[in-house]
Amino acid sequence: MPYDRTAMPNRISTYTEPRTPGWGSIALLAAAGLAASAMYVQAKKREAELANPAQGKVIEVDGVRLHYLEQGDGPPLVLLHGNGLHADDFALSGLFDTAAESHRVIAFDRPGFGHSERPDNTSWTPEAQARLIYKALRMLGVERPVIVGHSWGTLVTLALALEYPRYVRGMTLVSGYYYPGLRLDMPLASAPALPLLGQVLRNTVAPLLGRLLWPALTRRMFGPAAVPERFSEFPAWMSLRPEQLGASAAESGMLVAAAGRLSQRYGELRLPIAVLAGCEDRIVSAEGQALRFHHEVPHSDLQLEEGCGHMLHYARPDLIMAAVARLEVGARAGLAHIPAWAQHDTGATLH
Repeated sequence: MPYDRTAMPNRISTYTEPRTPGWGSIALLAAAGLAASAMYVQAKKREAELANPAQGKVIEVDGVRLHYLEQGDGPPLVLLHGNGLHADDFALSGLFDTAAESHRVIAFDRPGFGHSERPDNTSWTPEAQARLIYKALRMLGVERPVIVGHSWGTLVTLALALEYPRYVRGMTLVSGYYYPGLRLDMPLASAPALPLLGQVLRNTVAPLLGRLLWPALTRRMFGPAAVPERFSEFPAWMSLRPEQLGASAAESGMLVAAAGRLSQRYGELRLPIAVLAGCEDRIVSAEGQALRFHHEVPHSDLQLEEGCGHMLHYARPDLIMAAVARLEVGARAGLAHIPAWAQHDTGATLH
């Protein structure tokens, strides 16, 4: 028989429609997730710092504590690392120990990286970092050094040479970024440096995302070669600490502007310069950067290495030291360029 709605007038239905979570519930869940992430990140930060205490010395310059590694005797050689890494990168690559066989070698943790401070009251452009490192070197009694800069460190190296042309003896630029260009990775890479939002990101989800992407990033850095086994000793969580992520993001954000600003002054360079790059670099275009720099600074010595990527100091530290030797020959001769006969003086091969 047909259903009669009035047949049971006193019956009360207990059925209720499923309720979707409201915005308040979602906000609570998100806040709980961020709080848990923050606690995990802080724990990993403490763990990384306990496992990787400072191995070098600390010098205070203008109220900023700079950590550096120092070894060897001989002509001074200064190493400046790239973005996201720190001085231990040179030690792991073998370049630091190789250089120390013939030089007094100093590798700085640039401001905000490794065990060096990065006060918020300064915009740490390449020029600002160059001024700080120059003062540190003078305090350490270093005179007329050759500077080796890798990746972002080449901008600081260039700033040193431009700001203090009579102080820098020569420079070796490795896998450098010299001219502004379109970088599609910049918005994401620089996000942790944003005010407020960036602080939340670098203390919660950004380190976790960074750790997830770390294997792919290192493959890209070293490609086309395999990631060397010794790089597994590099402490990833030292680079993923909130403070260092903030420094990395800030440098990513200022990269294009800094290159544009410095490139306007390359015509002022008069010192011996070696430019090295891997032909297969997947981070920086060797043709668009190193080759262009060489064309615009024709007294520079250019070496493009087949089969090598961005981390040339791991693949061929010998090439870097041979370039340093050629620079020193040119500097001793009082020349801005590296003379062809330097090949015979050093045993190096000019490309």
